[in-house]
Amino acid sequence: MDSLVDVAWLQAHLEDPDLRILDCTVAFELSEAGKLSFISGRPDYDNAHIPGSAFADILNDLSNTDSPHQFTLPSADSFAAAMGALGIGEGTRVVLYDTTYTMWATRVWWMLQAFGFDNAAVLDGGFTAWQAAGGPVSDTSIAPEPAIFNAVLQDGWFVGTEDVEDAITDPGSSCIIDALMFEMYTGVQSPYSRPGHIPGAINVPAVAVVDPDTRLFISEEKQREHFAPALSDPGQAVITYCGGGIAATADGFLLRRLGKTDVAVYDGSMAQRSSDPDLPLVVGDAPR
Repeated sequence: MDSLVDVAWLQAHLEDPDLRILDCTVAFELSEAGKLSFISGRPDYDNAHIPGSAFADILNDLSNTDSPHQFTLPSADSFAAAMGALGIGEGTRVVLYDTTYTMWATRVWWMLQAFGFDNAAVLDGGFTAWQAAGGPVSDTSIAPEPAIFNAVLQDGWFVGTEDVEDAITDPGSSCIIDALMFEMYTGVQSPYSRPGHIPGAINVPAVAVVDPDTRLFISEEKQREHFAPALSDPGQAVITYCGGGIAATADGFLLRRLGKTDVAVYDGSMAQRSSDPDLPLVVGDAPR
């Protein structure tokens, strides 16, 4: 199963008995004061979703709610329980979508890969593309038949602060990519404890790799232009980050599709880094 499918593919496979579809939406708002707040996408799911899809609760079931930082990766046991309750296990395929910029769908895709499940795909354009194509919608919630999901954390998908510090110290080893909006990258907007970006990081906003109208990913040619610094050295690893490890997965997802296999997400991202005054941040522009 390819990691990215289009609406036509999903329409053709909508009734496949082994297919599980997940709405991964989380809504977010940026206040005039520059602070972010996150709201469950469940009410929108209850109102309208792709028929047969279940709701994946990233805010609660798919995050470590005991962490001081929102959206931190849950334990393997917690993730396995959540996926099993959604009917995902051996012999199933998964299609993920959201109603925004696909970054919530890529977050769940990234976690699935990290816990050893690779039979999952992201719906290009998400619910926006589905509706634009005239796809049917439903307001009927489903309760999937539970499955057994075996979660074993794999190396190479998530990194921590020490790995980021190593990359800063040895910039030739890794390209660090900030997936936040440019205003947050430069520190003009600061929804976190401190403004700025990780030293040496380039900026490829996750919202810039998605067409704002169709919500489809931009062309491969344009993706390669955006990610050129990360693709120039085949031997160089990539670390992506954002505010809470969400937008970072959209950049990481596309980089992996472009053939860059050594890509990891800094799970704590700015939420964690900005809260530690001993970890340096840079305010202002830098080469992108």
